[in-house]
Amino acid sequence: MIGYLLPMRDKQLYQQILGIESPWRVVDVELIPMDEEVRVYIQRKKGVSLSCPQCGKSCAGYDTKQREWRHLDSCQFKTILVADIPRTQCPEHGVHQIHVPWAEPGSGFTALFERLVIDWLKEANIKAVSECMGLGWSAVDGIMQRAVKRGLARRDDTESIGHIGIDETSFQKRHEYITVVCDHGRNRVLYLADDRKTTSLNSFYESLSDKQKASIESASMDMWPAFINATRKHIPDADSKISFDRFHVTRMFNDVIDKVRRAEHKLLLSDGNNSMARSRYDWLKRLGNVSRKRRPDFKALRSIAIKTARAWAIKEHASSLWNYVSRAWAEKGWKKLLGWMSRSRLPAMVKLAKTIRKHLWGIINAIVLDASNGKSESMNSRIQKVKARSHGFRNRERFRNAIYFHLGDLNLYPEPKGGTL
Repeated sequence: MIGYLLPMRDKQLYQQILGIESPWRVVDVELIPMDEEVRVYIQRKKGVSLSCPQCGKSCAGYDTKQREWRHLDSCQFKTILVADIPRTQCPEHGVHQIHVPWAEPGSGFTALFERLVIDWLKEANIKAVSECMGLGWSAVDGIMQRAVKRGLARRDDTESIGHIGIDETSFQKRHEYITVVCDHGRNRVLYLADDRKTTSLNSFYESLSDKQKASIESASMDMWPAFINATRKHIPDADSKISFDRFHVTRMFNDVIDKVRRAEHKLLLSDGNNSMARSRYDWLKRLGNVSRKRRPDFKALRSIAIKTARAWAIKEHASSLWNYVSRAWAEKGWKKLLGWMSRSRLPAMVKLAKTIRKHLWGIINAIVLDASNGKSESMNSRIQKVKARSHGFRNRERFRNAIYFHLGDLNLYPEPKGGTL
């Protein structure tokens, strides 16, 4: 390996473009054409007092250790910064390496290089970025992990939250879930936890300040007991804020309709009547969403499939009950519907009526507070796209990091201290 030391003007050039300031200075620049590499040697001025990186107090030096950092390329050449970094011996905190202004502690890359990699990671997966940048997969993953860690640390624990949505998303094909808490106001992922247990959500609420807990105006969720119990435990006046989302309630009605449809279709088929074939999605739509071409056939079908038509009519009426503004009128409308469901002579609908009656308070909250988990459902779709782009994740921690990185609305970039780097 043959290297060439560049003249003084090149040292000054790198001093300027790297933003190196006193007490640091560029002492040599070595060009290694065979390796397509430029090595920039940086030195700390002797005699300048040292400070403990933990407490900032002046203390004695212990020793020095040479370290290297990958920087942005100089033209097509890889650029490496090289420096002997002092270690201090603090009476209180022991031996620690001092911080350098061009990189964050523990990183083998300069702040500007990490910024470039972060920008690329926003557009492509780790494998693609590692190939593009000529880095190992683990090196790029490390940059993403550090970015997420610093982004989460920078979040303001005094800011108000307002409206949150709580949902779960699948981790792998098996029944493995991650609890996702979204901030609907800023359309971002606030928190991720394994499983969908009470403890999963407890950890989120425990991370909030008392001011933030009090600032929550609504918590939109499905009727999962673990989410309800955790919210009741931590949020003041939770029973007036917990909102059972329209999407999940509608899905419950659709499940009942599909169950009634399948049973009635089987019964009609036994009599040689195939009228209900390929009609599943018609029953799941609102009447206004059935195509004009299909409406006459659907009207005729409702006169044949009596039980399914009855279940569908109940669902249609339930859809209209989400437009109330007054709590009293909303309660009156839903209680009237519950009476109809209980008298419907459809076992699945009667069972659903019992479930809704038990959770009616949260449905009314959702109506009055105009709380919806639609943004959480949208976020779930975006999470699945992140997973698909990376071709899945074997490691839960990396899955969480990727979600925070892309959907957490975090300040991800490193901030070097001193100089312009």
